[in-house]
Amino acid sequence: MNGWIKLPTGLKATDPAVVLATGFGLGLLPKAPGTWASLAALPLAWAIYEAFGRPGLALAIGAVFALGVWCADMVARRSAHPDPGIVVIDEIAGQWLTLLAVAPDVALYAIGFVLFRLFDILKPWPVSWAERTFKGGLGVMIDDVLAGLYAGALLFVIALTWKG
Repeated sequence: MNGWIKLPTGLKATDPAVVLATGFGLGLLPKAPGTWASLAALPLAWAIYEAFGRPGLALAIGAVFALGVWCADMVARRSAHPDPGIVVIDEIAGQWLTLLAVAPDVALYAIGFVLFRLFDILKPWPVSWAERTFKGGLGVMIDDVLAGLYAGALLFVIALTWKG
């Protein structure tokens, strides 16, 4: 795996929890794996929305969140790290939650990507509080969901004022 992050001791690349938690390997990229996962989430959200509408994307977010809590918890426990950097399924859930606010549109998805990354990095309250307070898989997932809510709310307002 030259150029990729080595898995921590106790983790196997073939473990379903590791595969899901790392976004099918995106979390093993050496530079900005969360950003790459957020970027990869854009066309997936678009495809889900086109195939199943906003309710389908909402259901997908719920499924990814539930899977994320499970697999992030498994990876955190097995690697003995409370929030392993290789876990990026949280970015996928948060990015999709941001995009739930709008219909697929290249410009709005690009804005949503930037907004989510900003809120995920800056962690305004209660995102920072949640990150410190919750533990395990829920702790890994919840701060990105809250960042996604912030970014989605702002994206919705932008879409209303710009496109409406």
